[in-house]
Amino acid sequence: MLNWSHMETLKNELLTRGVENVIPRDLAQEKLASKEPLRIYFGIDPTGAKLHLGHSVPLRKLKAFGDAGHHIIFVVGSFTAMIGDPSNRDTLREPLTKAQVEENFKDYKKQAEKILDLSKVEVRYNHEWLEPLVFSDIINLASKFTVQQMLQRDMFDKRLKEGKPVGLHEFLYPLMVGYDSVVLDVDCELGGSDQEFNMLAGRQLQKNFGKRDKFILTTKLIEGTDGRKMSKTYDNCIYLEDKPNDMYGKVMSMVDAQVTTYFELCTNLSMTEVSQISTDLEEGKLHPKDAKMRLAREIVTLYHGEKMAEKAEEDFIKTFSKKGIPEDAPLVQVPLGTKLVDVLLDQKIIESKSEWRRLVEEGAISNAETEENIKSGDQAVDKNIILKVGKRRFIKIEIL
Repeated sequence: MLNWSHMETLKNELLTRGVENVIPRDLAQEKLASKEPLRIYFGIDPTGAKLHLGHSVPLRKLKAFGDAGHHIIFVVGSFTAMIGDPSNRDTLREPLTKAQVEENFKDYKKQAEKILDLSKVEVRYNHEWLEPLVFSDIINLASKFTVQQMLQRDMFDKRLKEGKPVGLHEFLYPLMVGYDSVVLDVDCELGGSDQEFNMLAGRQLQKNFGKRDKFILTTKLIEGTDGRKMSKTYDNCIYLEDKPNDMYGKVMSMVDAQVTTYFELCTNLSMTEVSQISTDLEEGKLHPKDAKMRLAREIVTLYHGEKMAEKAEEDFIKTFSKKGIPEDAPLVQVPLGTKLVDVLLDQKIIESKSEWRRLVEEGAISNAETEENIKSGDQAVDKNIILKVGKRRFIKIEIL
């Protein structure tokens, strides 16, 4: 049963908070005004192993609809992930195997449950209805769209002009995710603003198949901590599984201009409070560092709890405000002469030797006590040392 008082409180925010676009808005308002539980769908392709705060935005919006009493559906792209979404891709995406998709979803599920209680959500896998399609079905789906419509996608037009290949299977991707909507017969599909084309394809297919008229809701995209697109390549992601201290430190390192957006999209503060923080920042009544400390506490609390957030803040103040070293920095004992790169790889402080070389070249690895940079990629352990890696990672190395 819908909680109508709660529904009235949330109704405006459902279509506004963290929202980039609603198409068509009048249909969305009409459906919400009907006070009938709506079928709300969000799909995700498990193409990687880690979710970051950018992924959390549509998940949080899905949860908001669920909290308002609507029926929410979480679709795992168990078939479409093997093809790959061409959205924002300058090149062909490498296809995944079914085994890779299944392995990725194990991690996705665990991380998504930090936001959604999946036991209360309808979880579906789109291989259930996409795998049985025969060639005549695919021809029928393809007949609903023109090549001109597909070429309206910026990334296709860009690649063609640059002489880069566009796979025919990439034209089929929006048809497949659009067919998800047909099977599920939803009132609304939500997703990131980069998914607008795919979601509109689903809206058209629902009409063509005589299903209910759905509206689409696109959520805003957030940038990484350095103001660029959030990407593992740029090392600017805040992951849902980051440790409390890392999560707190990453928030503190973000570009000042991002703070208000992160408060709106990634926390549970009321929009009244978010607006006040924005105003205070603009008028100079609130220092960006203080705003970011509040933001870091809110985010770490969501994913690790209040006590861990308080501890992360204490460690941050000690480490970065007082130039200290975290008490819980990992300690490892190694033989004399062990290469530093091997220690960091073994302890998973870094992911590869190429990352090690890049960090050394950038002067991003240093003796935390003397602040002297490590200058040689071949440097070995010749004494007990505390290494500082980047802005936030520390490791104590002792000789056996």
